[in-house]
Amino acid sequence: MKSFASTLLVISALSLPLGLTLPVMEFKRLYFLSTTPSIIDIIASVWNETDYAIAALIFVVSIFFPLLKLLVIGLQIASDGNADAGPTARLVNTFSKWSMLDVMLVAIAIFAAKTTGLASAVTKPGICFFAISAITATLAAHIVSKDRTRA
Repeated sequence: MKSFASTLLVISALSLPLGLTLPVMEFKRLYFLSTTPSIIDIIASVWNETDYAIAALIFVVSIFFPLLKLLVIGLQIASDGNADAGPTARLVNTFSKWSMLDVMLVAIAIFAAKTTGLASAVTKPGICFFAISAITATLAAHIVSKDRTRA
């Protein structure tokens, strides 16, 4: 199971940068104006509009938190079944509970755009890679935590 968790972690680590840099949605306004921002573009745009707290929240939830989650899961896999892994085991359990928060944030943005009537929003490949990263990391964390309880 450790090798499967490692494979899931690699898939997640490869999908995350694609999810952050590829367009996550396309907004169409007035039938001929469209924008296709990535998550990094969204953060930069919100920051440039001086909404620093919102930009920081999106950064933490969409970039910092997933990277930290991947690091902690990697450390847990590398601990090689050590039952006294301590803080990393608790962090893996915590991350497992909050792992889809980053995808939920993007889904709320798409929903808001569609319901305001100001623009139509269509998902793009970035959201798929972002979701793949979150889901595979969650599965890896689940496998690691199950292996931890069996040890």
